[in-house]
Amino acid sequence: MASELEQYIEQQAALDTLRFITCGSIDDGKSTLIGRLLYETQALFDDQVESLKSDSKRVGTQGNNIDFALLVDGLSAEREQGITIDVAYRFFNSDKRKFIVADTPGHEQYTRNMITGASTAGLAIILVDATQGILTQTRRHAYLCHLVGIKNIVLAVNKMDRVDYDQSSFQRITEDFTAFTETLDFSHITAIPVCALDGANVVQRSRETKWYKGPTLLGCLETVDVSSALNARPFRFPVQWVNRPHSDYRGYSGTVASGSVAVGDKIRALPSGEIAQISGIDLYQTQLERAGADQAVTLVLDREIDISRGDVIVEASDPCEVSDQFEVDLVWMARDSGYVGRPYKIKLNTQECSANLTRIKQVLNINTLDGGSATHLGLNDIARVQLSLDSPVVFEEFTNNQTLGSFILIDKATKQTVAAGMIRHALRRSQNIHTQAVSISKAQRQTLNGHKSFVVWFTGISGSGKSTLANELEKLLHARGIKTYLLDGDNIRHGINKDLGFTEADRVENIRRVAEIAKLMVDAGVVVLTAFISPFAAERRFARELFGDGEFIEVFVDTPLDVAEQRDPKGLYKKARAGEIPNFTGINSPYEAPEAAEVRLSTDVPLEDCVTQLFEQIKDSMY
Repeated sequence: MASELEQYIEQQAALDTLRFITCGSIDDGKSTLIGRLLYETQALFDDQVESLKSDSKRVGTQGNNIDFALLVDGLSAEREQGITIDVAYRFFNSDKRKFIVADTPGHEQYTRNMITGASTAGLAIILVDATQGILTQTRRHAYLCHLVGIKNIVLAVNKMDRVDYDQSSFQRITEDFTAFTETLDFSHITAIPVCALDGANVVQRSRETKWYKGPTLLGCLETVDVSSALNARPFRFPVQWVNRPHSDYRGYSGTVASGSVAVGDKIRALPSGEIAQISGIDLYQTQLERAGADQAVTLVLDREIDISRGDVIVEASDPCEVSDQFEVDLVWMARDSGYVGRPYKIKLNTQECSANLTRIKQVLNINTLDGGSATHLGLNDIARVQLSLDSPVVFEEFTNNQTLGSFILIDKATKQTVAAGMIRHALRRSQNIHTQAVSISKAQRQTLNGHKSFVVWFTGISGSGKSTLANELEKLLHARGIKTYLLDGDNIRHGINKDLGFTEADRVENIRRVAEIAKLMVDAGVVVLTAFISPFAAERRFARELFGDGEFIEVFVDTPLDVAEQRDPKGLYKKARAGEIPNFTGINSPYEAPEAAEVRLSTDVPLEDCVTQLFEQIKDSMY
């Protein structure tokens, strides 16, 4: 006969797990509520309770009350400021269910952390201070819950003791929240009046709210239905690792994103489209006949086909789409602004490539849910944008498959995550535009011209001497029979870029267009010289990535600001100092100097010597 401990272990193993988050505006009592839940469900050891009581007295909690927030706010900075900064995860259980709760930050500055906690949650508790009502951050968190696909919402109207448990205050807040979320696709919204500090309606029903007939918070968490329909959807398996422990074994490891697969099933590998059959499903040393959603396994195929990390194995008869252009919902999570044309790295599950924003369609007004125009994205902006990738990826719309429909954008220089996004759909133009094969190649054009083609990219502040150097170099190359073309910043702005100003967004677009033009001309077999300030490292990096090895030579014309300002050939510095020219590089707009340019020139030496030095450094690239 099994012991009581063994019976308890079996009972716990049989319980399902609910992952949920707490969110809302700052100081609405999220950490206190979780601490109360942990305490009331007896998820704390005796020594933890004693330590909590001691810490509560030390931070000045009145009387014998316990500061339950101290259970969750683990960082010293959080305790000092009285706010939650990081996402804190806690585990507890009741007789009916196991729980994993993420306490997410309420402060607007840490909205990106809230996205992290919400990404795996099946339910969100949105707290509202009964004395404050619905705030902007409450609306933002509710909308973000909608964006990441959370369907079940608990509206916990907290601090009811401060409004004397007034029913009308509770009803007013509930009505305001319901009106705001009317257009959001939540399946269930359960409003509960609570007081986390004294435990009212958290686990036990409160005598102060006899007018409330709904469930307690714990009762709601124990009974809410968050069952997933993933197993009913088509089979999707992003490949995380090609498993080859020895020459006789080749498997593909990962986690089933949706659907199920069995030995003998036909599968298709994307993006290649090759078809094979499942010959084995391995789970460590166990062989399975079938694997379902959220199960981490290794698939073995009946024949070797070309599959690598980032590919997706799908049901052969029901594959998903492949595209390189999308309309997406994007949450901007970085202090540095996001601009159209600026390159980032996109990570969609195990797939990675370069991406850039091609259009900002609208930025959400979180209070009205209306969309407005914008030239760039700022911290915590929620926007609908269009993305272009440098290679196709396997995807599904986020509403159908969160694993293959969600992604992050990463700054290539700092490696920081700058945005989280959800795919709405592929752009139709990406499916109707195909690369046209041509008969004459770049190599053939270069052979006809008698030299290789590449771009010499001059960069430096205004007045540094870029245009003068580029012009003299072109004269020298032309005299030697080299086919060249000079793209100069001022001249380009008289033509194809005359619609652009000098805001940071316009400067990004200016360089994007120039880089694409230079790429076409290099493909035509021409040596291209560009003379542009190109102040931002990200755009110069984007330009470099368009070209092959040895085809991009960056020339940094390193002229001190005071020297350039003394020259001031166009009188621009004088106007900028007088406030007549906004966003002028070096005065009121930054210049990010290259750190590893192929050539660095100082114009304190004679012009002829600079040109000779430059020619000597690039001549080997021509033949």
